[in-house]
Amino acid sequence: MSKNVDALFNPFSLKGLTLPNRIVMAPMTREFSPGGIPTNDVADYYRRRAEGGTGLIITEGTTINDPVATMGERIPQIHGEQALAGWEKTVKAVHGAGGKIMPQLWHVGMARSPKKAPYPELPSVGPSGLLAPGKQVSEPMTAAQIETVISGFANAAADAMRIGFDGVEIHGAHGYLIDQFFWSGTNQRTDEWGGSMANRSRLAVEIIKRIREATSPDFPIVFRYSQWKQQDYTARLAETPQLLEEFLTPLNEAGVDIFHCSTRRYWENEFDNSSLNLAGWTKKLTGKPTITVGSVGLNEDFFSAFAGKGSNTRSIDDLIERMDKGEFDLVAVGRALIQDPNWANKIRDGKLEELEQYSGEALTTLS
Repeated sequence: MSKNVDALFNPFSLKGLTLPNRIVMAPMTREFSPGGIPTNDVADYYRRRAEGGTGLIITEGTTINDPVATMGERIPQIHGEQALAGWEKTVKAVHGAGGKIMPQLWHVGMARSPKKAPYPELPSVGPSGLLAPGKQVSEPMTAAQIETVISGFANAAADAMRIGFDGVEIHGAHGYLIDQFFWSGTNQRTDEWGGSMANRSRLAVEIIKRIREATSPDFPIVFRYSQWKQQDYTARLAETPQLLEEFLTPLNEAGVDIFHCSTRRYWENEFDNSSLNLAGWTKKLTGKPTITVGSVGLNEDFFSAFAGKGSNTRSIDDLIERMDKGEFDLVAVGRALIQDPNWANKIRDGKLEELEQYSGEALTTLS
């Protein structure tokens, strides 16, 4: 590492949110909440990351109030008295450590397997009942089901604000429900919820507007989206900057404050003839702050990445240079923070030799 890491540790402010640095804990599903209720262990898990210097924590996906929103019984929910009490403890623990925290609001849509999820008698829901292009497994969503989803997101955001969260992130990426509406491969509707890109974005737009109405003008809304899908890593919502602008403009106008731009490798150019990644293009097209994410983390190649070695890595210098240029505003880190809650402070203090090597065993506990 040759560059100064100060760019990662400059404060960031937006509306009522002030962060001490630009490092964000990426949302990562952990499944340590029996019955959907986050425990004291969950609170301690996030508190340790705040103590370790993480600027903003975005929680694992928390499912809204729809019986078919979740994939499993140990995924936390963000509705119901017990779950909200558990999250309120978590918020207080993080705030007590000087940190900031937002829940990620989630509906998995057709990614749910009824055989493995609660309420197995109920079919999964999606815009057209398609798990993937050409793979029909249920009926298209009804107007009543769509309204249940919109209300569920709005109510979850209102509850999040009431119990003290510092904002919310909407999960609109990776082939889950909102993204299933975005993607023409899984949205074959011919009504106002399908067809044109504007119509396919309508669900997200309505959710954003309703969250804004249910919260306050100063309550930050983060929106996470991706080109790739779990069903197809090569899928793209927008093949050109012009189409990306067409996609982003309604979301931007609806009230998104920060776009969280999910890529598998942050350093990859999003379009030909430009070095900008997805977060860079999103910031350029919307004028809003962006979070970049993708392989900024602790894995077998991580230490060589700091040195700029390896064919599939990038030096930390590259990340710093991009931040210095203003390509993006915040950097989300994933597995590194599962393994090492003190990751941010160690980077700040130049203690690279103390960084813990990522191990898959870290996924088996809330350490």
